[in-house]
Amino acid sequence: MTAPRLGGYVLLAVAGVLVGGAGALVQAAWFPGGLLLALLAVAGLCYGGVKVMGARMGGGVPAGAWTVAVLLLTSTRPEGDFLFGAGLGSYAFLLGGMFIGVMCATLPLVPQPPGPPVRLGK
Repeated sequence: MTAPRLGGYVLLAVAGVLVGGAGALVQAAWFPGGLLLALLAVAGLCYGGVKVMGARMGGGVPAGAWTVAVLLLTSTRPEGDFLFGAGLGSYAFLLGGMFIGVMCATLPLVPQPPGPPVRLGK
């Protein structure tokens, strides 16, 4: 693995953590639009990582970082503070984001057929 490729994966992991934190705040603030926006951000990051890196790991790295960040945000703190409330939106964000991350990370990469960019059979 080359240094630029490793750097790209590190940037995707950092972006996954940031999207997880921002999504945790937005999904509850502007329900249901915030939930949709947060899930679209996860999907855009994971699918964009697959396309930019040209490998499934490009979607798996931000999805894994997002999952770890969001699961750490669900735990209560010693002061009694917590970021997620017990509601349908929080569970939809957690499960929907994990589903989207897995879906993007396992998306098959279908290469274009070799040859000139014209219709086949012509």
